Amino acid sequence: MEQKSRVNKELIEAVADMEHVTVNNLYERYPDFFIDVKYEQGLLLKHDVIIWHHPFYWYSSPALLKEWFDLVLEHGFAYGKDAFALKGKQVMNCITTGGRESTYAPGGLNRYPITDYLLPFKQSAYLCKMNYLPPFVVHGVHLLTEDEIENYKKEYQQLMMSLRNNN
Repeated sequence: MEQKSRVNKELIEAVADMEHVTVNNLYERYPDFFIDVKYEQGLLLKHDVIIWHHPFYWYSSPALLKEWFDLVLEHGFAYGKDAFALKGKQVMNCITTGGRESTYAPGGLNRYPITDYLLPFKQSAYLCKMNYLPPFVVHGVHLLTEDEIENYKKEYQQLMMSLRNNN
């Protein structure tokens, strides 16, 4: 999901044509916010690695991704007494922030490390019996040079290849 973020768009474009990588842009698929729950659950079942890719808005995700969590990761499918559909799948966040990394630290403007703000995602993964991996974070997107963006794109491609190849 890149919505209107230029860096997110470039990261997604860098991996969109990779073999065995599926990009599911929620804002393109559901401009009306009416999520096809069964379709989304089917995608989750077909993939071993899930990446929640989004700009970091107000210390969380954009509204449509939150709606996706509320509807798609439902009791009896993603969690519950006999719900094992997502057990063992790898999951992680790929996020971009407007603030520099130094703003996400004790003493910084945002006071806490970015991983603290991602705890609800980590806990969601835990509840769904998924393995939460460290996030891929691009800080200070408004300040990046074209060369820095290119480097992040290459890093993201390498990460995708590693995940795809189970490294």
